[in-house]
Amino acid sequence: MSKTTAEKKERAERRISAFTCILMCAMTVAAQIAISLLLTTFLREKAGYCYAVLEVIGAVIAIRVYQRPGSPSYKLAWMCLLLGLPVAGMILFVLWGGTHQAKRLSLRKIPPVPQRESERMASEVNLARLRRQSPEWGRLAAYLQKRGFWLCRNTQAHYFGDGAAFFDDLIAHLEQAEVYIFLEYYILAEGQIWDRIFDVLKRRAAAGVGVYIIFDDFGNLTRLSGETLRAMQDAGLEVQVFNPVHRYVSRIYFNYRDHRKIAVIDGQVAYTGGINLADEYANLVERFGHWKDSAVRIEGEGAWGFAVQFLQMWKMMGGTLPNEDDYYRSRHEAAEAVGFCQPFSDGPLNNPDNPIEETYLQLIASAKRLLYLTTPYYAVEEAMQKSLCIAADAGVDVRLCIPAIPDHKLTYLVAETYWGELLRHGVKIYKYSPGFLHAKSVLVDREVALIGSTNMDYRTFQLHYETAALFYRMPVVEELLEDMDGIMAQSALYTLEEWDRRPWYRRAFASLLKLGAIWL
Repeated sequence: MSKTTAEKKERAERRISAFTCILMCAMTVAAQIAISLLLTTFLREKAGYCYAVLEVIGAVIAIRVYQRPGSPSYKLAWMCLLLGLPVAGMILFVLWGGTHQAKRLSLRKIPPVPQRESERMASEVNLARLRRQSPEWGRLAAYLQKRGFWLCRNTQAHYFGDGAAFFDDLIAHLEQAEVYIFLEYYILAEGQIWDRIFDVLKRRAAAGVGVYIIFDDFGNLTRLSGETLRAMQDAGLEVQVFNPVHRYVSRIYFNYRDHRKIAVIDGQVAYTGGINLADEYANLVERFGHWKDSAVRIEGEGAWGFAVQFLQMWKMMGGTLPNEDDYYRSRHEAAEAVGFCQPFSDGPLNNPDNPIEETYLQLIASAKRLLYLTTPYYAVEEAMQKSLCIAADAGVDVRLCIPAIPDHKLTYLVAETYWGELLRHGVKIYKYSPGFLHAKSVLVDREVALIGSTNMDYRTFQLHYETAALFYRMPVVEELLEDMDGIMAQSALYTLEEWDRRPWYRRAFASLLKLGAIWL
């Protein structure tokens, strides 16, 4: 059998395996729903008194759900289900974990990665400096610092508004690794990009560099074969798979994903943003038109924040490392740089405390002149929707950049339901005409920028492990602004008239979908 034929056969087998896995999960969820509904019908018809008691119990649970802290949308969805279909609602509530988004994933409870007292004190000094320059940004930085995310100086950042340039830069720095490489990505897909990266990783591992990789199982069901995984392990790469789908087919735990994009090299250089390790991010293959994305390279003190995030996840997944945590710090003195950098992260184990959602709210509320946002998905709580409307009403130039060609049509329909209110309050919505805009960023008053893996939707704020960095008064803020101006120059301004012209059936279907937006 020729190599080409063998590769085609292997790809076909991988797709069949992935399809079977997804089908099993879907059938399991469907069976749970069907059994719950059948039991509801049986009890209603054959055991009226029993059903009446269960209705009362369902109402009590719905009240308890209402009283819990957490997402109003999650509570509303469960309350409707518990009150409308009490038997089915209670069964699914137990099976799916209700409003407790933390879930019992196979993640160990471990203490935070120890931080040096000198770093805490330096963060306090940096916070005092930032507060003197800008009280509102000092307030945001203090909020994150209280959650263990230190405010750093002496950090340089370079922005990438193009996937091809990002990969060239990442690979060049991987080549220079002397001590270790950390890679944590939602998607790690076979293709030209991975071939280039794997070639470097093999050579660095052979030279004694420690290479540690985390990737999400659900994000790679059809993208990464068992053969490639074995090749990685045979090359000396340490690999962990986040939340294997097959382990949770009896519950919808595969909904909880590691969506972070992190690369750390020797504790000195780190990368984050929206770009995964796959060919479409460099437009080597076409999916949904031109794929527009972004990332940022961080050098200096701020890089350690991403190393800490990786170390924490590695240990939570049960991984071990041959050295103490301090071994993975940079060996180089950080060069002086202007401004401040604050890496931070979030995940379902924090719920109902959601640092990323709260950070977005504070950024929106602090805007005085301009507020630019890019996101591929939009499904937010009422508080964030209102915050954007209030900012626009107050005279802030609020601009939301979204894709013109969506990758998930149902989630795009849900996003449409929000746009009318935004437009009526003066928010400008730009649809990126060349294709799919996957970048996740916020820019406020040409002073502060957020760049990371974060979307503006329920998944980011409630379900996923995410990462991002805030840049206060650093040159990278202007680099982001320049790219955003370019995005808007290539975009079509969406109007309220267009929104009003949507067909009635599209509106009706989108409204129904919105009720279940927390599960999309």
